[in-house]
Amino acid sequence: MKAVFLDFDTMGGGLDLSPLEKVTPDLKVYDVTGKEQIAERIRDADIVFTNKIQLSESLLAAAPKLKFIGLTATGTDNIDLVTAQENGVAVANIRAYCTESVTEHVFGALLMLTHSLPMYDRSVRAGEWHESPDPFLLTHPIRELSAMTLGIVGFGSLGQGVAGIGEAFGMNVIISARPGASEVAADRVAFGDMLSQADVISLHCPLNEQTYKLFGAEEFRQMKNTAILINTARGGLVDSAALAEALRDGEIAAAAVDVLPQEPPVEGEPLIDYEGDNLIVTPHVAWATNEARQNAIDELAANAAAFIVGEKRNRVV
Repeated sequence: MKAVFLDFDTMGGGLDLSPLEKVTPDLKVYDVTGKEQIAERIRDADIVFTNKIQLSESLLAAAPKLKFIGLTATGTDNIDLVTAQENGVAVANIRAYCTESVTEHVFGALLMLTHSLPMYDRSVRAGEWHESPDPFLLTHPIRELSAMTLGIVGFGSLGQGVAGIGEAFGMNVIISARPGASEVAADRVAFGDMLSQADVISLHCPLNEQTYKLFGAEEFRQMKNTAILINTARGGLVDSAALAEALRDGEIAAAAVDVLPQEPPVEGEPLIDYEGDNLIVTPHVAWATNEARQNAIDELAANAAAFIVGEKRNRVV
């Protein structure tokens, strides 16, 4: 079957493609595919591999031979799943390929914020330590994770990984029920209660109609003014303008975001323009250790191999 990989550059360099080439020998790899090139490149394809390319209803309709879409990501919001199902196109994502990478990123960012590491680094380089009458500086707050409650929104493999490390740090871990849920399971906390109880909230849920701008002005008002928000999931989960305002006004203490509503960001993105020390912004790299990126290729190949022999593996359609 004819296969195309539309945006291999998004996976970064140094990866071994041989597992994928073994499964799909007739594979054409494109480093980059522009919007105007998508229709032509998928028109005769049986299998399409992609990371971030948007495959809309019109594009899927223009690919009559298409049988399988393999995603190198967990999120599926870039694919019109309804049209794919109507057209008999199977769609599979990859799961648990970057749990360690994302978990390490979450706690790396969290420790930077709770221990004021960027501020202390700047203070030392500015000569403040040289001028100190003491052998140390205590000019910025330092908070201990073991004294904090960690709220998890989204309890798949990533949420579970973050919860496990949180427990290892001695944190009290609470898992949010689905927002708006009429019943709350015994091992979950109502979303509103989680907002008011958590010192740290880490997001690991999918982006859909129910979770779009899940965190806005009202949610930030319900959080502690000492709370920290970490988003390594999808930018659309958070209202950027509301978060910038909450940080500026002290409604919450700090945030670390690895994702934005539009990527790359556009001019006027509030979180890019924000100048306070209580925000860390990284360019969607929480998932991207060398090991995790190779895992993604291996998982992509395994999904395709399963489809070819008639098995369902990681299928969302």
